[in-house]
Amino acid sequence: MPVVLALLSSLVWGLADFLGGTLSKRRKALAVIGGSQSFGLFFSSTLALALGYWSWNSTVWFNGAIAGAMGLLGLVGFYTALATGQMGIVAPISSLSAVVPVTIGLVLGERPASIQLVGIAVALVGVILASGPELNGKVDPRPVFLALFAALTFGICVYFMAKGGQINPTMTIVSMRATQFIVVAIIAVALRSLGGLVKPDLPILAAIGITDAGANILFAFAASLGLLSVVAVLGSLYPIVTVLLAWWIHKERLIPIQYLGIVFTFSGVALISMG
Repeated sequence: MPVVLALLSSLVWGLADFLGGTLSKRRKALAVIGGSQSFGLFFSSTLALALGYWSWNSTVWFNGAIAGAMGLLGLVGFYTALATGQMGIVAPISSLSAVVPVTIGLVLGERPASIQLVGIAVALVGVILASGPELNGKVDPRPVFLALFAALTFGICVYFMAKGGQINPTMTIVSMRATQFIVVAIIAVALRSLGGLVKPDLPILAAIGITDAGANILFAFAASLGLLSVVAVLGSLYPIVTVLLAWWIHKERLIPIQYLGIVFTFSGVALISMG
C-alpha cells in the first residue's frame, strides 16, 4: 500500500507541477503559489473535517509549519532558478531533493531490502536523466546554486511532512498550507499586488491547489505506512509526469536521454516494488 500511495502522489504532483508551470509562464510565480495554496488549504481543511481527522496536536502543526516554510522556500528558489537558467540544468539538480529524506531515513536506522536499495539508486538516476540534463556549454553558477537550494529545502520539506504524517497525515498538510498561505498573504498585502492574477485564472489555480494538496496527503499517508527511504524516492518521480504531459499537450520534444531516464525510472520502481 505505501508503494501505491507514493506512486499516486508522484502522478498527482506531476499534474500539479505541469499546471503550475503553465500558469507561471503568464503570471508571477509567487502569485501562482499563493493563489493555489489558498485552494489547497480549503481542500485539505474540508477533507480533515469530513473524515474526522481535524484535531490540534502541537507536534503535527510544528512539523507541518516547518514543511510548509521549507516547501515555499524551495518553490521560490526553483522558479527563480528556472527564470535565470536552463531548464535542462535546473530540473535535474532540483530532482536530487529525494536524497535528503533517503539519507535521513538510512541514518535513523531504516534498512530497505538489497533489491530496494538497487531500485532506489536506479530510480534516482532515472528521474535525473528524464528531466533532460544539459551537459554542454558554459553554466551560470547562480541558477545552479538556486537549484541546489531548492533541492535541499524540498528534501527537508518532505522529511517534516513525513514526520508529521506519522501522527496525522491530513492535519500535517493543513498546517503546511496554512503556513504557506499566511506567508504569501502577508507578502501580497505588503506589496499591494496580486501578481497579475485575474478572475479567469481561478479554475486553474483551484486545480493546482487541490492536486498539490492531494499529492501531499497521499505522500504523508505513504510515509506513515512505509519506510521513508523508499517512499521518498517513489514520491519524487513527479518530474517524469510533468515531462510527459509537456510532451503530450505542449508538444515539447523529448531528447534520447529522457527516454533512457524513463526506462531507468520504471525499472527502479519495479525493483523497489519487489522488495
